[in-house]
Amino acid sequence: METTRNFIYQAVPGFFYHDEEPVGPHFRATTQPGLGLINRAYETDVFFDPEGKRTQWERFVYFLEHQNQLAPGVVQYKLVYVIRHGQGYHNVKESEIGRQEWNSHWSHLDGDSRITWSDSFLTETGRQQAQALNGFWQSSIRDLRMPTPQSVYTSPLARCLETTRITYSGLNLLPDHPSRAIVKEGLRERFGEHTCDRRSTRSWIASNYPEYAIEPSLTETDEQWRPDRRETEAEVVDRVRKLLDGIFSNDDRTIISFTAHSGLIRALYSATSHREVWVAAGTLVPVLVKAEAL
Repeated sequence: METTRNFIYQAVPGFFYHDEEPVGPHFRATTQPGLGLINRAYETDVFFDPEGKRTQWERFVYFLEHQNQLAPGVVQYKLVYVIRHGQGYHNVKESEIGRQEWNSHWSHLDGDSRITWSDSFLTETGRQQAQALNGFWQSSIRDLRMPTPQSVYTSPLARCLETTRITYSGLNLLPDHPSRAIVKEGLRERFGEHTCDRRSTRSWIASNYPEYAIEPSLTETDEQWRPDRRETEAEVVDRVRKLLDGIFSNDDRTIISFTAHSGLIRALYSATSHREVWVAAGTLVPVLVKAEAL
């Protein structure tokens, strides 16, 4: 049975260029070569790579594992690969009519005469974006020895489920990596009002994504979404902290992946005191998180 502890979370700067990218909605971060891992030395290089033959990623991963051995049970670090889903049909409609019209009217509908966006699916562009991430992984593994995630978590909304499937399809994960992505309700976009954020049934997810493990608490129908109330940003941040508490308490793996949404990612950044960098659709960014037990 899982037990949950409480932690204080802090994003750790100084390792990835993403940590210093511009903040606010007028900039959108995109996937950088090598995830923008900064070319720098680590204190562990002297005994792990004295001849300078290891890649930057190999040296960083060794340093990270070493950090987790210094205060076990008290302080732990996880590298989180954060993926924003590829373009969905709701994104297309919002771009077409503008955010104000979207929020005030169209987001409350299931679709228009041309497209449906309730539990929005990926567009063809969105699928291509996820396929581009798969290609990014293939080349990064081959050329940089960048490690694949040891645990993969995804939002239960359709656009994230499909982005996760395409992104990690065919990758040669290490033998000790779990073979199944884990569907987590806590990674959803803000609950309520917008039909694109109303999830499908548990049965639908299980039928269409049988390779995924669905957390036991995920109900058959969406009990979180209400047509007349939108979850506040503060409530999303609180939800993210609880999500992190569960994962840091029960998953001892160091490198994990989240497939989520723009609002959820901003809440993650708030919960970890990361700078509020907005992330483009179909993008993978790194966040190094330090957790100190309370």
